[in-house]
Amino acid sequence: MSKRVLTTESGAPVADNQNSASAGLGGPLLLQDQHLLEKLARFNRERIPERVVHARGSGAYGYFEVTDDVTGFTHADFLSTVGKRTETFIRFSTVADSLGGADAVRDPRGFALKFYTEEGNYDLVGNNTPVFFIKDPIKFPDFIHSQKRDPFTGKQEPDNVWDFWAHAPEATHQVTWLMGDRGIPASYRHMNGYGSHTYQWTNAAGEAFFVKYHFKTNQGVRSLSAEQGAELAGKDANSHQTDLLQAIERGVNPSWTLYVQVMPAAEAADYRFNPFDLTKVWPHSDYPLQRVGRLVLDRNPDNVFAEVEQAAFSPNNFVPGIGASPDKMLQGRLFAYADAQRYRVGINHTLLPVNAPKAVVGGAVNYGRDGAMATRNGGRAEKNYEPNSYQGPSQTDAAHAAPYALTGWTGTHAAPAHVKDDDFFQAGELYRLMSDDEKSRLIANIAGGLSQVSRDDVIEKNLAHFHAADTDYGKRVEEAVRALRED
Repeated sequence: MSKRVLTTESGAPVADNQNSASAGLGGPLLLQDQHLLEKLARFNRERIPERVVHARGSGAYGYFEVTDDVTGFTHADFLSTVGKRTETFIRFSTVADSLGGADAVRDPRGFALKFYTEEGNYDLVGNNTPVFFIKDPIKFPDFIHSQKRDPFTGKQEPDNVWDFWAHAPEATHQVTWLMGDRGIPASYRHMNGYGSHTYQWTNAAGEAFFVKYHFKTNQGVRSLSAEQGAELAGKDANSHQTDLLQAIERGVNPSWTLYVQVMPAAEAADYRFNPFDLTKVWPHSDYPLQRVGRLVLDRNPDNVFAEVEQAAFSPNNFVPGIGASPDKMLQGRLFAYADAQRYRVGINHTLLPVNAPKAVVGGAVNYGRDGAMATRNGGRAEKNYEPNSYQGPSQTDAAHAAPYALTGWTGTHAAPAHVKDDDFFQAGELYRLMSDDEKSRLIANIAGGLSQVSRDDVIEKNLAHFHAADTDYGKRVEEAVRALRED
């Protein structure tokens, strides 16, 4: 086999990659050494801005296979036939820490899934929890600032974390999830995934349904205690990345079963609480889980930077038969996620192989032009405006999902408020479902953080939330915090 020749960026052969060109032995370097200058300049530019949230992540390719008929709810083509398979890419992540953070920490996990469907890419961007801390996107930047490193101390501060939660009673439900036994997954393979938001499905007859996605791990849910997490993070900061990589390399392909909860759209306005509130779940007794298919991961990326770091997801990437709901947090993310990727990776990030749709030969067909790294840019055979008289691509006039006016949704939640439509009831329900041992660990985790807060008023506000969720819950947290502060 012939020897492969090292070249410069322009394709010229490199004469010497071990020594810089200099003016004589030991003399100063020469500015004419194009290879040296190019190599150093490129090295300075190897990184792109890391994600503000979900910076630390791992990814894998796989497929989604339909196992049950859901055509009564959606006309999405990739869900149209039992047995149909669609290629997928998934990115798991921690939320709060930076790219260099540890995997085995107490934090929600991102569960972002890209379906390369025959009708374009469908991105489902969720977490490993069915709820979130807030219900309005205007609070998201403040929430993340409170959880990230403090600008003065340069580290996460319990004062900031708990102060925000003290002023966000709607966070009580998610805090109970986070501080409970599932707060530190043993691996990415051993946790569930959720769409978290409410989405809209539309069937071929134009009937609309609101749905929630539940990916149940087929490996079984396994989690770490706070002590186990700290020990593992110290031994191997990349523990979850290592586990996922090695499992797939061994042929132990992780899988999840997808279920959905389905609410006929006409029932949304009169449901007993706002069904689009991201801080609440729909009880399974109201809307049981219905099986859809299975997700299998069977291939590792060849290059983590190119395929995992540059992977770009947007919940606004829908396909016919699937659309958004009035969920305020989802509506905010429809803009924010895509905009983040335009900033991080560039306006042409969808041309990268991991992001490019596979539905159309040669990539997406539209009138977007120019920008950095443009490779598909029209020219002699294509116009850059629409409509035109040259058989350019044109609209289908077929909406992906039903307009809200046709779903019966008026823009307001009409059901009367009652005791179960507040920020605390579902957090209390979750607490009451726990065993005595689970409750004890939850209390210890909350008290461990809350007891470090320096302001008494912030502690009292948070204690009031737990008291409102459940009398025993609040009493035990209060006693545990007091005991730790007296030590």
